[in-house]
Amino acid sequence: MELTFKEFLRGGKEQLSAAGFAEVEAEILLAHTLGISRMDLHNPLTVENALTAIGDMAIVEETFWKLLDRRCAHEPLQYLMGVAYFRHLEIKVGPGVLVPRPESELLVESVLTYIEKLSGAVSVVDLGSGSGALALAIATEAPHTHVIAVEKSPEAIYWLKENVSFIDEKVRILESDVATALDGVKCDVVIANPPYVPDSQELPRDVAEHEPAIALFGGVDGMKAPRLFISTASRLLKEGGFLAIEHHEEQGPAIADVLSADFTDILLHQDLTGRPRFTTAVRR
Repeated sequence: MELTFKEFLRGGKEQLSAAGFAEVEAEILLAHTLGISRMDLHNPLTVENALTAIGDMAIVEETFWKLLDRRCAHEPLQYLMGVAYFRHLEIKVGPGVLVPRPESELLVESVLTYIEKLSGAVSVVDLGSGSGALALAIATEAPHTHVIAVEKSPEAIYWLKENVSFIDEKVRILESDVATALDGVKCDVVIANPPYVPDSQELPRDVAEHEPAIALFGGVDGMKAPRLFISTASRLLKEGGFLAIEHHEEQGPAIADVLSADFTDILLHQDLTGRPRFTTAVRR
């Protein structure tokens, strides 16, 4: 059985490699099929126990090959597994919601650093929360925060509710358009990852064909949604309140220009790849 299993895995690697994908993804998908970790694929006893629990190698093969076919059709790997890893969290994702990116983790780090300087309860609003990755990372890593996740897409809200119920039920979900959300409310921190990709920009097939356009594209120059999100942040934040907003790597100057009307201490930050990725500012 061990030889058959190895040949089986090798076949998956060859299929993905021929389609232009990394061979390691075959290990990830097979481990997911077996309900074990990728590292456990190299433990014959663990693999044997997993196969025994499933009871039928044919079921494993059928499931695995279907996943491989979907990956070769450029369906995001995270959709196939139903989960994306963000900081210390496992975020449930699927069609209709943007896959959280590692680049956003530094934005969360910046917000947490700011929150550490504050005393007492801290109110945080996540505009366009999507899967809830940013909101939940802050809620779990800074337990004295009160976090509200604002989202209008019904498809995204499904995943947001799944993640809030699974990870931290204290996070409040508000189904609302960003422009009208939380009228009359004031908060200490606003975080935002608006749709900021210029409409004409070409994206990888995984993203362009499967992830929701409403969460990606921000108009001709990509700035339509960021301008709206900044306007709402200006309305929501108390004097001295903190904003962290993600944006396109070429939008730093435009973001700073929009922020300059109501904000000070405007700082452009780089992501994990060294590209300008988000800006922080303080409400006047």
